[in-house]
Amino acid sequence: MKIKQAKQTILEVDMTPMIDMTFQLIAFFMIVTNFEQTQADERVKLPADKLARPPIVARQQEVVLNVGFDRNLQGEKISPDPVIFYGTEKIRVLDYLPRLQREYALADKQSGNAGDITVVIRADADVPTGLIQELIKMGQEAKFTKFALKAMSDDVP
Repeated sequence: MKIKQAKQTILEVDMTPMIDMTFQLIAFFMIVTNFEQTQADERVKLPADKLARPPIVARQQEVVLNVGFDRNLQGEKISPDPVIFYGTEKIRVLDYLPRLQREYALADKQSGNAGDITVVIRADADVPTGLIQELIKMGQEAKFTKFALKAMSDDVP
């Protein structure tokens, strides 16, 4: 008696739905990603603090100032004087008052309520505290009333 052997069949998985799902997940995460860090400057090394917390309510209008040092590729300071990074421009902190005044005037012209704008200062950990106080004082001279300082959370679970 002859026994017929069944031909072996190779099962192949259709990967099309898997690829579609992957692209849908990528699109989803691109949409819901928090773009808060778009104004962050990687040249600024924020200080760490246990009390640092993100704001409970997102600010509607803010002016972000990135204060730090011009550094080389190894992270060493090229210049001892802190600067404000304004795009590719580097402006000395004590020379920033005219720009703050222009920013306030522009915001007041656009919205009519520039008093609600928060000046967010992202200062390098090595920037002297007195210089940050001087920057806040210049902001007050430019008529800003709300200020916030950024720091990294130092919480260790």
